[in-house]
Amino acid sequence: MKSLTLAGAGLLLSTLTAVAWEPTKPVEIIVPFGPGGASDQMARTMQAIIQKHNLSSQSFIVVNKPAATGGEAMLDMKKSKGDAHKLLTTSSTIYMTPLATRIPVTWHDLTPVGMVAQDEFLVWVNQAAPYKTLKDLVEAAKAAKPPLKIGGGGSKREDELITYGMWKELGATVSYIPYKSGGEASTQLAGGHTAAETNNPSEDVANWRAGMTRPLCVLSEKRITYTEKITTDLAWSDVPTCKEQGLSFTYNMLRGLFMPGGVTKDQQAYFVDLLKKVAATPEWKEYLQRNALLPDLRTGKEYVDFLTADESKHKTLMTEAGFVSTK
Repeated sequence: MKSLTLAGAGLLLSTLTAVAWEPTKPVEIIVPFGPGGASDQMARTMQAIIQKHNLSSQSFIVVNKPAATGGEAMLDMKKSKGDAHKLLTTSSTIYMTPLATRIPVTWHDLTPVGMVAQDEFLVWVNQAAPYKTLKDLVEAAKAAKPPLKIGGGGSKREDELITYGMWKELGATVSYIPYKSGGEASTQLAGGHTAAETNNPSEDVANWRAGMTRPLCVLSEKRITYTEKITTDLAWSDVPTCKEQGLSFTYNMLRGLFMPGGVTKDQQAYFVDLLKKVAATPEWKEYLQRNALLPDLRTGKEYVDFLTADESKHKTLMTEAGFVSTK
């Protein structure tokens, strides 16, 4: 009887092992933007970590599909239904692009894997600008004729949405100038062509370190926690929140992953587990610190709940701003 029990246990174990899934060919990590941007950096960091720590028997290949503000990548994922060898890096454009363009795909057509972090946004000014606080900038904006120029990366994307939300509350009219990227917006600010801009830490840190731009405040509920000095005497943790300076509007952007729809639970579970392994490495923690990202690992229901609430927030704000397509 004992031998039969052991045999049955062995058969059960082999059956469980057999149903577990892993990739059988190279996995594509699709980035909905061009090379060099924040989403691309995240994908390539993951790729390098997976390879270095031998976390998968298959290679991971980064593929950039930047057309249509992420729309090309989302449509590709929808067409790839059931293909478990594709991943999509994502940000707030997962909601914003479908709302602004009415492309026939949303995140509900895809399979959530997990969220790894939230990107911070800050209000930046030129180093030589007279504004020392957000209040100084607001007073200048209210007195300016023509309106102050506020730069940002792209049209009807996060930076323009932030500009709308914060200046609506602050009660001043400004002129938003969309550039091709956050890097270009930072360059234009450093050159004195705009009065201020909103940007991620990773896209402005070089100019801050070089003494060309500086942050007034961070658009988050809490200060950035990293204490390593960026300039001679200032760290990210020294930058006050905009809330501390009287602005209630806040904004953070998710960083996460999706698979195509129609994959199996085992296939989804494989990448959820892989994501957790990547997030546990020292290289990933160094990446988070280097880019001043807010660590936020969520999978399963926690991730879906976040997506649902964040989508609702974006839809409300985009509708108010007139960014939602009615066609």
